[in-house]
Amino acid sequence: MHKEFEDCPLTNRAVITGCGSFVPSAILTNEDLARRVDTSDEWITTRTGIKSRHITTDGETTAYLATEAAKRALAYAGLSGKDLDLITVATITPEMVFPSTACFVQQSLGAKKAWVFDLAAACSGFVYSLHLVQQLIESGRLNNALVIGAETLTKITNWKDRTSCILFGDGAGAVVLQRKDNAGRGIIYSTLGADGTYWESLNCRAHGSRHPAGRPLNDPDIVYMQIKGREVYQQAVRRIVEAVTDCMTHCGLTINDVAMVISHQMNARIIESAAKRLELPPEKVFVNIQNYGNTSAASVPIAFDECMRQGRLKKGDIVIFVAFGAGVTWGANIIEI
Repeated sequence: MHKEFEDCPLTNRAVITGCGSFVPSAILTNEDLARRVDTSDEWITTRTGIKSRHITTDGETTAYLATEAAKRALAYAGLSGKDLDLITVATITPEMVFPSTACFVQQSLGAKKAWVFDLAAACSGFVYSLHLVQQLIESGRLNNALVIGAETLTKITNWKDRTSCILFGDGAGAVVLQRKDNAGRGIIYSTLGADGTYWESLNCRAHGSRHPAGRPLNDPDIVYMQIKGREVYQQAVRRIVEAVTDCMTHCGLTINDVAMVISHQMNARIIESAAKRLELPPEKVFVNIQNYGNTSAASVPIAFDECMRQGRLKKGDIVIFVAFGAGVTWGANIIEI
């Protein structure tokens, strides 16, 4: 049992008992992109680490991806939709303006007793959601919850912008959190942060209340994601290092105690820079951005599912989830598997 659990009088623990992920079958490689915009495989790979990404067809929506990932996580945990008390979907590419994407997932899973909501914290959405659901489980209000990160970012990608269209992919990942009494494992600690003064560094401006539907846009490209790469890079490295350091300091951990750090997969160079500052050896940093690109809120649960299924984590291991996203937002969770 980890010391943080020993010091805490709570008996209810939020334990990850299942994980799953789903990505579309269609793949867009760097070579494919080079035939659409002025770029090359070498240019993309050296700057981002990305080799390919999965992209949705018109019929593959965010709710569809989320539901498929959820089914896999539920099967892993040995549960069904009817067992769920809560479903939350972290996304910035929802099924529609309203109702929430989680409503459609609930319908598809037959989770009639679950209450549902979406959470919009961009790439940090999944780690934000984990912390919120952890609090609800520890309070004794929930037994079984489904936490999903799902995105269809290619639907708001500007395919004429060679600097940003190379980055994004579509997919979904999910985990089942269950209340376990005196489990001796589960979510140990989370740290979350935000700084709205940097909102312009990553945004998609239309069609919210500032640029409502039906009003002519001065710049038609604001319906797509816009990124200030240098500013994002600097902020991301700084906040990832701060979040991981805060987690380890609060829990009295060293690098030797941590089995794996699973970062949001935004850019391989950002992950490498943060890992170097944290003095993390390569074998303790899980990277799969080469195959998926940046899938925003879906990237951490997709990576976790892949890491688990590769057998790189076992019961009792300490893993850190960390993410940085638009807002800007950031956060990290320490979990004992």
